[in-house]
Amino acid sequence: MSAERLAKIPGVDLDPNGVFKYVLIRVHSKDDDSYVDIVRGYAWAEYHADIYDRVAGELEKSGGLDCECLGGGRIKHDKDAKKIHVYGYSMGFGKANHSVSTEKIETHYPDYEVTWADDGY
Repeated sequence: MSAERLAKIPGVDLDPNGVFKYVLIRVHSKDDDSYVDIVRGYAWAEYHADIYDRVAGELEKSGGLDCECLGGGRIKHDKDAKKIHVYGYSMGFGKANHSVSTEKIETHYPDYEVTWADDGY
């Protein structure tokens, strides 16, 4: 049951355009050792914690799931050029593993050029 539930959580949810903060979140099942990593990035967030708090709260309220923030950074999403660049870090959560985030984003945006760098804030 838990694997099915985790599989229903979208792996990536990003604002459609712009530069914004993002977090890499590990969603754990409370029933067993299964988990899934998800990427969330939104321009409305002033802080990385704003994204994490909202997403974790929504996922955990139904019970059976527990969330952990693996880090954060920034995303530059140019929908017209079909490019996404992942970079930077979160002051509160530290730097996410951008290679993991990029792999998730590439799966969700197969016709995009997706790059990452450890530079910048």
